[in-house]
Amino acid sequence: MNLLPLFQWCEESGIGRTVRESVWAFAVIESTHLLSLVILGGSVLLVDLRILNLGLRQRSVGELARETQPYARIGLVVLLLSGLALFLSEATKCYYSFPFWVKMGSLAAAIVFTYTVHNRVALSADDRSSSGRTMMALVSLALWFTVAASGRWIGFSG
Repeated sequence: MNLLPLFQWCEESGIGRTVRESVWAFAVIESTHLLSLVILGGSVLLVDLRILNLGLRQRSVGELARETQPYARIGLVVLLLSGLALFLSEATKCYYSFPFWVKMGSLAAAIVFTYTVHNRVALSADDRSSSGRTMMALVSLALWFTVAASGRWIGFSG
């Protein structure tokens, strides 16, 4: 299935054209995108580091997960919306970009993992350390790091 015509249509959409032709829109949207990644990533990082017993030990994992969850959700929604606007402005470039496909794959995997396995484990009342919980936190960190790193890779890959 050839997605190139769809990507070209996306780039020529009203939003894509507006963002691409604006002097400041791309920079503002990119800044918003990065800030939302910080909010989402920070929320996930706090919980994962707590699971790994690397900070906030006076708080239970479940308590911390419940408190950070609204920030993670807001960060994810803004991240997706701003990412869509950025994508629309250069969709054809994205189609040919290997880092873009790495980011989309890792983003999908990170979202599914976070909102299934990660949240179920983090929100449980059990605060005992185990190799399974440790592995879950490490996988979570690796997935979100890959999302962020591949996003930067897109920016530097021309």
